[in-house]
Amino acid sequence: MKKELPPFEYPIDPNHYCICGVDEAGRGPLMGNVVAACVILDRNNPIEGLNDSKKLSEKKRDLLEPVIKEKALAYGIGICTPQEIDSLNILNASLEAMKRAYLNMNHNCHLMLVDGNKTPKDLPIKMEAVVKGDARVAEIAAASILAKVERDRQMYELDRKYPEYEFAKHKGYPTARHLELLKTLPILDFYRKSYGPIKKILMSSSDHTVL
Repeated sequence: MKKELPPFEYPIDPNHYCICGVDEAGRGPLMGNVVAACVILDRNNPIEGLNDSKKLSEKKRDLLEPVIKEKALAYGIGICTPQEIDSLNILNASLEAMKRAYLNMNHNCHLMLVDGNKTPKDLPIKMEAVVKGDARVAEIAAASILAKVERDRQMYELDRKYPEYEFAKHKGYPTARHLELLKTLPILDFYRKSYGPIKKILMSSSDHTVL
């Protein structure tokens, strides 16, 4: 049986201090931006149904996104491009996207709670990493939903532009179908060329052009 993590205890009183939650979406895909979101919830205006975005259906996430944006005290979105991911590596790019999400929120906080075990650098705010935070902390759960919906939206936009890649289906993840398609399609500029499968394709075949 999986051992359940204990309920999260806020280190400062969320009723008296401003606390934001941060999470990202898109570390695993072969292409596209990594997207982060930062959210401050209104304790007097709770949102029902918040949970780790991966545990929610796409339909449920799409329904919750406008509710979070309407009821939150503030939120921000930050991205890092495939080129930045190739330059920084995906961990550092994810942390940079989180930093940008906080700055884009344009609202000072006393504490940032970050999903995972690392925190962004160079921010004038106390930060705490929370393992499995998207399932334990409402602010992080809300951020995970905003980040996931925004990244999926970007995938649907690319799908309309490049339907032959089927981005709407695999969302850029290295599924068998995605890898099969890449055997005959060009490697577009928004693929992450430092990622193993893409690097291997580019090195093994002169037929693969980069568009």
